[in-house]
Amino acid sequence: MKKYLTFGILLILLGITYIYKDNILKFYYDNFVKETRIVKLGEKNKYYRDYDFAYVQNTNNFEPKNKQDIKNIIYTVLNAGKDEFTFYCPREYKECINDVKAIANDQVVLSSINNYVHPFNSFNNLETVTDTLGKVKLTITKTYTNTDIELINDTIGNIEHEIFNSSLSTKDQIKAIHDYIIDNSKYDSNRTDNGVVEYKSDTAYGPLIEGYGICGGYSDAMELFLEDLNIKSFKIASNSHVWNAINLYDTWYHLDLTWDDPVTNTGDDFLDDRFFIIDTNTLQSIEKTQHDFNTEIYKEFSQ
Repeated sequence: MKKYLTFGILLILLGITYIYKDNILKFYYDNFVKETRIVKLGEKNKYYRDYDFAYVQNTNNFEPKNKQDIKNIIYTVLNAGKDEFTFYCPREYKECINDVKAIANDQVVLSSINNYVHPFNSFNNLETVTDTLGKVKLTITKTYTNTDIELINDTIGNIEHEIFNSSLSTKDQIKAIHDYIIDNSKYDSNRTDNGVVEYKSDTAYGPLIEGYGICGGYSDAMELFLEDLNIKSFKIASNSHVWNAINLYDTWYHLDLTWDDPVTNTGDDFLDDRFFIIDTNTLQSIEKTQHDFNTEIYKEFSQ
């Protein structure tokens, strides 16, 4: 009889433990291993951008209190060039894990955050793993390999040596880059029209190394040159297109190399400049369908 009673008590204790396992784990974590939850960003790589945007900002606080804090953490981690990073949801932020999961499954939000980081720190894949203790682990697969980066940087250095001189203004330098990329690459219609992937045309490698680009490749390539010129910039996207936003003389402008390198019926190359450093009204008066972007995300153009 005593044996059965002991067994019954054990079952009850196991049942109670199972029912309240999350609370027990949280109590243990908060009271006995809390010091391990102190999170610091650590070293940043050389492609870190030390400025903020309206949509996302760099942060030193890795204990989020709301969705914006979570987005800022993701941006900061990407911006610093991390391959993986772990932070923790505080106990008082009860919806934190659900909010992390919601952001992790929202490709519009993630791709928008990605548009604000240096191309070499952008991700091709971002994996988010959570647990019941509030732990959030980010694992980042970069868009560019180290080999790609080395070759692209060497190419950019050679191009700048060829096209820049001391007499050029900042705007003239941007125009020289704009013209060089368009003159030395073609729009990869075979990829967009037929789904045939022959080139890395969706990254800067395509237009700069292989001579073929689509909007992602054109905008990344331009972004890299703008970084060298110390011009604040980001990529801006609609549902079907990506181009550059640049801050010139304290004003935000649009710059779209893809639409300035139009595909012609004859196959002839054509250099346009209608989409070179223009405001939103001008941009959308020329073409609005592919340039209908969300000003709640790209708030620099909200006015």
